[in-house]
Amino acid sequence: MNMHVGDNDISHVVEADKAHVWHHLTQHKKFDAADPLIIVEGKGLHVWNQAGRKHLDAVSGGVWTVNVGYGRESIANAVRDQLVKMNFFGGTMGTIPGALFAERLIEKMPGMSRVYYSNSGSEANEKTFKIVRQISHNVYGGKKSKILYRQRDYHGTTITCLSAGGQDERKGQYGPFTPDFVEVPHCLEYRSQWGEVDDYGIRAANAIEDVILREGPDTVGALCLEPVTAGGGVITPPEGYWPRVREICDKYNILLLIDEVVCGMGRTGTWFGYQNYGIEPDMVTMAKGVASGYAAISCTVTTEKVFNMFKENPDDPMSYFRDISTFGGCTAGPAAAMANMDILEQENLLENTVKMGEYLMEGLEGLKAKHQIIGDVRGKGLFCGAELVADRETKEPVPESVTQAIVAECFKADAVVIGATNRSLAGLNNTLCLSPALICTKDHIDEIVTSIDGAIARVTA
Repeated sequence: MNMHVGDNDISHVVEADKAHVWHHLTQHKKFDAADPLIIVEGKGLHVWNQAGRKHLDAVSGGVWTVNVGYGRESIANAVRDQLVKMNFFGGTMGTIPGALFAERLIEKMPGMSRVYYSNSGSEANEKTFKIVRQISHNVYGGKKSKILYRQRDYHGTTITCLSAGGQDERKGQYGPFTPDFVEVPHCLEYRSQWGEVDDYGIRAANAIEDVILREGPDTVGALCLEPVTAGGGVITPPEGYWPRVREICDKYNILLLIDEVVCGMGRTGTWFGYQNYGIEPDMVTMAKGVASGYAAISCTVTTEKVFNMFKENPDDPMSYFRDISTFGGCTAGPAAAMANMDILEQENLLENTVKMGEYLMEGLEGLKAKHQIIGDVRGKGLFCGAELVADRETKEPVPESVTQAIVAECFKADAVVIGATNRSLAGLNNTLCLSPALICTKDHIDEIVTSIDGAIARVTA
């Protein structure tokens, strides 16, 4: 029933993996006594492992990436055709898919105008930090070099991206960090830092202004935020938050950098998460869903105003953006991204994301009514979370081991892959995370919700 019979014995693949591959986010001691899982095949929302077991993937490749689902031949064919014609040239030159995808992307982002290609979300964010620092030197005489980031947000794995990361466990043991990155408070009303307050969104935004005034507005060049906090607990911004943030940035001449690595390309029901909140950024980064994992690609997108700051002094050999990303010159990425965008448009997946997101939230609310362990549910589109607590009154988080046990039980009993905050925030790795592909149906969501229901019942029995 749950088996998919492969044509070949791949035991040698498992042995090679076990002997030589260093897996992400994994303590390998367990492989002394057990085999790693190998994902062999994918179709739609399902994947099969080396034993032939079929899994329903509720986290789009484990890390919120495969937005249009597995097995898309149109994307694979677009990549193959492009690679045969022209596979790569360094980004000092243009390519046909690079130009055409940039044009299509900008059409979805009013107010933005320029696209810089690289190959991962971390790298895309690194570019924004370098842009801010170079503007500091060229425009402000070295001032306005500080970059603000938000508690619980995550922006990537490089040392400088971790410097801008608001998750202490992600940062643990990797310091010392890049200087002049300054943290501002999170905006999770469920865990309000100020008790019960009216207009929590305004209060949380004003806390950013407090940091700016403390540091000195003439020292702060940028504010970097996720539109919806991802790995820090699936935190949707409270009402009024984003317009006030934009107002503060304008007031103090601070660039607003929005990290859409997770939310971009439809995940929240709009092309980009920030578009839910009626604001315009100065820079936007994106990666995961841009090509749904069919090719490596990330983009750093800026306004023409930001771009023009690097054209003002053509006689100065240090004035232009002296950066390069080798694999930003690969054509597979933008070729896959265009085919990915075709699917999003032709299959009306933004509309489906809104409808199925509402249905998923209804399901999670139903689980909350049934299980006292669920303290809060939140989300936007097909990007949802359920925070688990030991006591609803005190909001004491459950131990991380309980959260992970529920994830493991869904996987073991029902072959449903769900996610959870992991090694992010000490004592607060207690949120189940769901982000199924944007093609999901009510039947898929019913299966996910039913699996979580059973897993919670068994773990808490």
